[in-house]
Order: sequence, then structure tokens, then C-alpha cells
Amino acid sequence: MTSNGWLQILFYCACVLLITKPLGIYLVKVYDGSMGWLRPVERLIYRVCGVDPDEDQHWTRYAGTMLLFSLATMLLTYVVLRLQHLLPLNPQGLAAVTDRQAFETSASFTTNTNWQSYGGEQVMSYFSQMTQLAFHNFVSAAVGVAVAVAFVRGIARRGSEATGRIGNFWVDLVRGTLYLFLPLCLVLSLLFVQQGMIQNFKPYLDVTTLEGAKQTIAMGPVASQEIIKQLGTNGGGFFNANAAHPYENPTPWTNFWSMFTIFMIPSALTYLLGRMVGRQRHGWAVWAAMFVLFFGGVTTAYWAEARGNPIHAAHGLDLVTTATNPGGNMEGKEVRFGLANSALYATVTTDASCGAVNSMHDSFTPLGGLVPMVNIQLGEVVFGGVGAGLYGMLVMVVLTVFIAGLMVGRTPEYLGKKIQAREVQMAMLYALIFPAAILTLTAVSSVAKPGLAGLNNSGPHGLSEILYAFSSTAANNGSAFAGLTGTTYYYNTLFGLNTLIGRFAMMVPMMALAGFLAEKKAAPESAGTFPVTTPLFTVLLVAVIVIVSALTFFPALALGPLVEHLLMGSGVTF
Repeated sequence: MTSNGWLQILFYCACVLLITKPLGIYLVKVYDGSMGWLRPVERLIYRVCGVDPDEDQHWTRYAGTMLLFSLATMLLTYVVLRLQHLLPLNPQGLAAVTDRQAFETSASFTTNTNWQSYGGEQVMSYFSQMTQLAFHNFVSAAVGVAVAVAFVRGIARRGSEATGRIGNFWVDLVRGTLYLFLPLCLVLSLLFVQQGMIQNFKPYLDVTTLEGAKQTIAMGPVASQEIIKQLGTNGGGFFNANAAHPYENPTPWTNFWSMFTIFMIPSALTYLLGRMVGRQRHGWAVWAAMFVLFFGGVTTAYWAEARGNPIHAAHGLDLVTTATNPGGNMEGKEVRFGLANSALYATVTTDASCGAVNSMHDSFTPLGGLVPMVNIQLGEVVFGGVGAGLYGMLVMVVLTVFIAGLMVGRTPEYLGKKIQAREVQMAMLYALIFPAAILTLTAVSSVAKPGLAGLNNSGPHGLSEILYAFSSTAANNGSAFAGLTGTTYYYNTLFGLNTLIGRFAMMVPMMALAGFLAEKKAAPESAGTFPVTTPLFTVLLVAVIVIVSALTFFPALALGPLVEHLLMGSGVTF
């Protein structure tokens, strides 16, 4: 570890903190309707789509509308990918996407996962990239933020105001897309182009290298898709090498802006939370809990990678950082980004449900690779995906308040609303679906022949690759440990289904919880009310997240990265 590396990490942290309030204020104005500079366009969209913007939907109608919209767009994407060879903007003449791959991809992008078991430049035409994948990058992100805002409304509203009503899905979807994602993408994509990221419709270029070999260089509209995949915490990549590709991440500044845009909106949503519930200090307390978990993760990852791999040292590699030697474990990392930015990027992208990567997580040391895996298994509540991070964290807040109430022997209350049986049931259902899907599918795949057939490594590292893959798809992250051949009927099908479970099976109980809270009348705070604006609340919230989430996966982690770490010290590899 170096002072320069720490300065870059601290600079990033300061920038995230500074953007939180101003962007949070903007978000409040977007979703309360006071942001009206595109009002004529907004009204036109409602009129064309037959939407009544004044309708205040019950949580069941809000959830049903969201599910039907997601299903319709997923089916559309499946059809377009299957017919890709017949559609325009396909200068390379790429074939239709296979049925299993089209299913996994349409499910993956609909759920904001963007898991890709294919090379983007070899499989997807410009038409598919622009009209389907980039489209889902926008709307899946807007759906996530809409649902989070609806949840906050459920907390903020009182029983006399609305009986389980949490807003209008169509209005939230349109406003998020129109006022938030489109303007930011327009500005920041131009910044990416200025830094050297390509944006064109040219056919791929065939060139001759200095050694005389023939090489094909992929082209395409990269910058426009790159910015929304980061802002919307979608992940994925135009190119197979993702953010390690020089056309997708050409400079240190694009690397910084890529990481910064991942955290911008999730961080600002905590300020929106405080403003909408009338407890700004509560929003900052939630932000502090997220930051503590984030900073602990990046510190661990940086330390582990800077120590290096003793197996490399045994083969004569110099692991000491000097002015001319990066030192540490540089396997699978870009020299232009180095250890600090690789560890920071890996932590940021797995804290948020992004999945964009600028290094190969599979090549991290066991403890370094443990960090992104645990980040995902926490439920990606550490800032998390746009919207998903906030509503996941709020479920943990409800559980924290409930546990605090048990500690003092009083009926738990959250911002004056009593947390009773049905609220706890929905919160626990949300918390249990996630590990159940991951651990069940990992266990089956680690013994089933089709699961083992795609595995390129044995021992604890092979288990880690399977566990990471199912954690990533269930958490709608999309990054991978690699080493696992996912382009089979077995894995394409299970990964596609897992993304749907991780998104929608968890959203429904969360929205039910929002509706239940909206029905409740708020009582005045009393001496027995657990305060949710103090450092003690932040500490307890962090503890609950670690206990409920991380310890659930501890036995599996012990058999994977932890065993591998102990074996690495003895020089054993797999």
C-alpha cells in the first residue's frame, strides 16, 4: 500500500460525500413533481400511453404494474435477440442469439443484472446493443429508483393520508428516465468521448500488427452505453474485457468517473430518504452505515492485494512496491490502473449492483477476492444498486429497529410507526429468499454433472467460482470470478432464473412492507422509541447487516476463499 494509493481512495470518498446532498435535493424535486422543465414532454408521454398521472396506486397495483412492464420488455428483448440477424445495424452480419443465451440475456438486463456469458463484440449487433440492452439499462435503473422512492413514501405517509397507497409507477418511471438518467447520460457521455471512448457505427476494422499478424478491432456506440451502465449500476460491457478494455475505459479519468457515477445516485438517495421522512439525520445515519461497510471492504481488498501472493514470491517475483515496480499481486490487473484503483473499483462495483470490472476478480488473492464476494452477499446494501441499495438497506433498518425493540422489551417503532408481525414477516421473507436461492443452486451445481462440466478449476477455488456466480446473479450484480463456462443450457437457464428471483421475488415482499407501513398512523415518539439518528443506530445497523447477511454465508465462504487462503500460504494451487 502506498500514500498515493490511499490519497486516490480518500479523494474518491470525498467526492461521493460532496455529491450526496446536491444530487439528493435534485432527486427530491424530481419525484415530488416540482421539477418541471420537461413538463410538456412528460405530459405528452402520459397522454400517448394513456396514463393518469394523478392516480395514487395501492401497493398491489404498483407492484403488479411494475411486474407486467418488466415482463413485456423482457419478452420484447428475447424476440429481438432471436431475430437479430434479420434486423438493421448489424455491419458484421452477426447471427441470431441462441435461445438459451437470449433467455439469460433478456432476463439479466431486465433485472438490472447485465450478467454476460458471451463476448459483447462477438454476439450482439449494434441494433441489439442500442435498442434492447441500452434501453434496459435506462428502464431497469428507473424501475429500481421508482420502487425505492415508493418505499420511502410508504414510510413517510400516514394512515389517514393513504391506505397502502405509495404513488404511481408510470409517473415515477417516466420522471426518473426523463429528468435523471437522460440528462446525466447526455452530459457525461460527451465527457467520456472527449477522453477517448469511441462512439461510432463503423464496421469492425481489420488491421495488420507490427509483427505482421491480422487483428480485428471492434467498433461501435460505446460511450452512450458505458455511461448508463455505470449511472444505472447495470454493469455488463460493450466489450468482453469490460472496463479493462482501452476503448471502454481509456484513461485514469474515465476510470475515476466510471467509479464515481456508480455511487452517485445510491449515495444521494440516502439524502432523499432523510428529506422525505422529515429526519435528515436519519438519512445521514444510513449513509454512515453504508460508508463504514464500504471503507472496511476497500481497505481489506487493498491490503490483501498489496501483500501479494506468496506463491508468486516463491517463483522469484518481487512483491515490494517501488518507484519502478507496482509490487503486490498484479495478476489480472491493468498496469495503468494499479493496485489501489483495481481494489477500489472491485469494491465499488460489488457494493453497488453494477458488475462492471477493470480487473479480473478471479485473479485476486483469496482474501482480496473474498471482499467483492462478501459485498454481494450482504445483499448489496452498501450504497447498492440505484434504488435497490436503498430499499434493501431499509429492510435491514426495519429488522434493526425490531431487534432493538426486543432488547429493551418494548414494541419496536420506526419513525413513530409500530413494527408488528406482518412487517417483520415481510422483512424476513425478503432477507431469506436471497441466501436460499444462492446456497441451494450452489450446492446443486457443485455436485451435479452439468454444473461441474463447466468448471475449469477444482478444490476451494472452484467452489468459490460457483458461489460467486450464483451470488452475483441473485444480487443482480453481473460480475464474475470467471473460470466457469456459463454458455451451457444448464448455466444459461439457472443464471437467468436466478436473476429473476433476485429481483422480483424480493421486490414483492418489500413493496408489501411499504404498503403496510403506509397504512399505519404515526404515534408521537416516547422514551421507549429507539432513535434512528444516532451513532449507536449506525453501529447496530452495521452489526445486524453483518450478522444477518454475512454469517449466513460463512460456512460456504469457509470452504471456499478462506480454505484457499490457508492453502496459499503453504504453496498449494488449484
